[in-house]
Amino acid sequence: MNGIHDMGGMHGFGPVEPEANEPVFHAPWEARVLALRRAAGAWRRWNIDAGRHSIETLPPADYLRLTYYEKWFESVIKLLLGAGLVTPQELASGRRDPAVPVATPPLTADKVMPAILAGSPTVRATSAKPRFTVGQAVRARGINPGGHTRLPRYVRGRLGTIECDHGAHVFPDSNARFEGEKPQFLYTVRFAARELWGETANPVDTVHLDLWEDYLDAA
Repeated sequence: MNGIHDMGGMHGFGPVEPEANEPVFHAPWEARVLALRRAAGAWRRWNIDAGRHSIETLPPADYLRLTYYEKWFESVIKLLLGAGLVTPQELASGRRDPAVPVATPPLTADKVMPAILAGSPTVRATSAKPRFTVGQAVRARGINPGGHTRLPRYVRGRLGTIECDHGAHVFPDSNARFEGEKPQFLYTVRFAARELWGETANPVDTVHLDLWEDYLDAA
């Protein structure tokens, strides 16, 4: 979707300023938010792409104001309410509704590390053949989807070159809508900086993006 989260190439936000010796968490509550997100996700009422979309649909002013883990916290609240795992009354009071049955959490302490080590692989088998080959010129489609997408605005309609074929992966656009994984080939595509931002860009700079087949047309 065309939301405030899609900030690539946008002016007015200043340079990216990396934090020297940045800690994993700046405060204990951030670690708790990460744990909450992991534990809630174990119920499998949503997937990673739906989770990302829940962050993208935060009000623009909130998206710009909130820190990274504050966004995650607001997102998991939306997901928990949408999945019916908590009620608005429970959320407001901070207490379990005694009328709601207690469920056994699927992610217990002994399962945390194996789950983290296993990750969430998105590679899938497919009988389809790749539409593009390494070295082929392609153009990113000029689409404006209303839901989740991994195709940034600044690259739409631009020419690039296939750099690498990663095989078939879960397609995030359909997965976020719970319309199936729709596995398709994923490619690294190289774009010249001048193709993206004009003659004032450095002629030797390039941008590499991992893009699914549905985002691309042969040039």
